[in-house]
Amino acid sequence: MKPFDPTPDELTAGDMAAIDRIIAEHDNDPTQLIGILLAVQAAQERKYISRPAAVYVAQKLNLKITQLYDVISFYTALHDKPRAKYPLEVCSSAPCRVNDSKQLLETLKEILGIELGEVTYDGRFTIERVPCFGACDVAPAVRVNGVVYGNLTTPERVLAMLRELD
Repeated sequence: MKPFDPTPDELTAGDMAAIDRIIAEHDNDPTQLIGILLAVQAAQERKYISRPAAVYVAQKLNLKITQLYDVISFYTALHDKPRAKYPLEVCSSAPCRVNDSKQLLETLKEILGIELGEVTYDGRFTIERVPCFGACDVAPAVRVNGVVYGNLTTPERVLAMLRELD
């Protein structure tokens, strides 16, 4: 294991400029840390906050890296490990369970050949259970990078949704 290095030497100038823009959009305000981290994560293809990015954000906001990781580890919407290009978020709330989100989950696992938390061989998909994202009216539903796909009641509908991605 490599020792902790507080310098963000793995970030490119473009990465740092993008993070600087995100922080500026949040008025350089450390109380907006969650919004900043969500934006940094969304800007990455693998939808996570890399260690160099976390270190850079902490330095820019004059925070301890441990404070930053406390936030990342607390909020389920934040990730510090690479995810798939298309994280398939399946709602785990009671209304969605009533509307057969369990069957949707099983269909996704069968079609993709992976279990919860695993990533497909090509890095495109992962399946995650998440708290309610407010799509009860179209349940069972999946949220992918902020876009909700609803009424996924048959394997054919699930396949059509997967084909729309990428």
